[in-house]
Amino acid sequence: MNHYSMEDIMDTVTVNGIRLAYESRGTGEPVLLISPVLCDGFVPLLAEPALAERYRLIRYHKRGWGGSTHTPGPVAVADHVADAVALLDHLGIDRVHAAGHSSGAAVAAQMAQDHPDRVATVSLLELSLLSVPAGEAFFAQAAPAFEAYAAGDAERAIGLFLSLVSGMDPEHCRTLLDERLPGGFALAVKDADTFFGIELPALAEWRFGPEHAAAIRQPVLSLLGSETRQLWVEVAEFLRSTVPDVEECVVDSVGHLLHIQRSRPVAKAMARFLARHPMAC
Repeated sequence: MNHYSMEDIMDTVTVNGIRLAYESRGTGEPVLLISPVLCDGFVPLLAEPALAERYRLIRYHKRGWGGSTHTPGPVAVADHVADAVALLDHLGIDRVHAAGHSSGAAVAAQMAQDHPDRVATVSLLELSLLSVPAGEAFFAQAAPAFEAYAAGDAERAIGLFLSLVSGMDPEHCRTLLDERLPGGFALAVKDADTFFGIELPALAEWRFGPEHAAAIRQPVLSLLGSETRQLWVEVAEFLRSTVPDVEECVVDSVGHLLHIQRSRPVAKAMARFLARHPMAC
């Protein structure tokens, strides 16, 4: 099988009136992996021994993505949190290590605030927070992608957006994704309406200021690529100055797609963090 996102390798459950596709692998303390536009983006981590041999890894497609129910907007970050908690309830999991990438990291951060009793630690892989000063410039840089989407060219729109966030030229970015996530780019194109029409507006409306960051009492890992864009550099600075218990790790030679570009050092950094903060017995 060479297509990571085929629904026949994922289970499904109905929660909050929608179907969620999910996959659970391994044993040990549970780690919930929450993805953004590349809904199978955490698949490379599932094969990394540092995590796979020690933890129960749970990934899922958020509502609107992949094999999960596509609902009309608006779908707020808080709605994704409610779905994630309902999935944990279905799996009989009381507490989890929450990990998210980009807009998925927003869900993890909000979940830590809304359900502190359910979240043991939070791993934020380049949290996308558009209220930092670089957020406005980032949207301006993304204008060609928005224009392509408005013109009905979803494939070009997704390609331009992923090229922007990754810092790679479109061909290089597409080659990386075809190698590391076969079928992942095509699935992102299929879900372009969710991304441009629902996810980005919800992320723009999400409020996560200093008071919200200070309310996160769990240990937090901030993972950053050494070659990432200014937006995520500023977000890391924000987390460093506002979150009470934050650790930072910079992964060399990667940008925003850090866990896809170099899954091994990302997995090892997460595993070291989780080992320092085990769940209480």
